[in-house]
Amino acid sequence: MYNRMVVDVLESERVDRVFRALADVTRRDIVTRTLQGEHSVSALARHYPMSFAAVQKHVAVLEEAGLVTKRRRGREQLVSGDVDTVRRAARLLDGLEGVGRSRTERMSEILAEP
Repeated sequence: MYNRMVVDVLESERVDRVFRALADVTRRDIVTRTLQGEHSVSALARHYPMSFAAVQKHVAVLEEAGLVTKRRRGREQLVSGDVDTVRRAARLLDGLEGVGRSRTERMSEILAEP
């Protein structure tokens, strides 16, 4: 039982990191771009009205959340989106939507009763 709770806490922390990372519009855009193809950090930085260092920080947050991966090619850092993490987040949201929908349906049933 105790091991199960540790796993749940660790998974909860991972989910929190994913959704905290996705709460920012720039990071969501970076994920979208990197899911479409690999980009260097400098190429990504050209799309945003901020410094290269600020974009690097956004990429670091996304990497920590598991939403992107980085690899080196010479002096460049290449960033790719992690579709598996995005799919896991989507499944979680789908599950929450299902819970909300079933509650709404049950509420409609209760209100329809005489």
